[in-house]
Amino acid sequence: MKLATTAKLPKKISAKVNDPDNPAWTEDVLGAPVLKRGRGPQATPTKVLTSVRLDADILEFFKSQGAGYQSRINAALRMEVERNLTARPRATTRKRVAA
Repeated sequence: MKLATTAKLPKKISAKVNDPDNPAWTEDVLGAPVLKRGRGPQATPTKVLTSVRLDADILEFFKSQGAGYQSRINAALRMEVERNLTARPRATTRKRVAA
C-alpha cells in the first residue's frame, strides 16, 4: 500500500518588496474614503414626493405595462391637466362696481 504524499507549495514572495516604480499606496495618495449610495439628491428638484390613493384596477393597468408605471401615471395626469387648461378660457377676476 502506497502512502499519499502532498506536493509542497511554492514559497511566497514577501509583500514588502521595495519597488521604486510602484510605490505603496498611502492614505495621502488615496485621500479620505468616499461612500456613495444611491443617486443622491437631484440637482434641480422638479418633482414632489407625495402619496396618492388610486383604484386597484387603475394601478394594475399601469403596472401591467412594465417598468416606469409611475412616469406613465404622471404623463397621463399631465395630459389631462393640459387638456383642461386649453379647453376652457381662463376666467378673469373683475370687481363689480356698484352703480
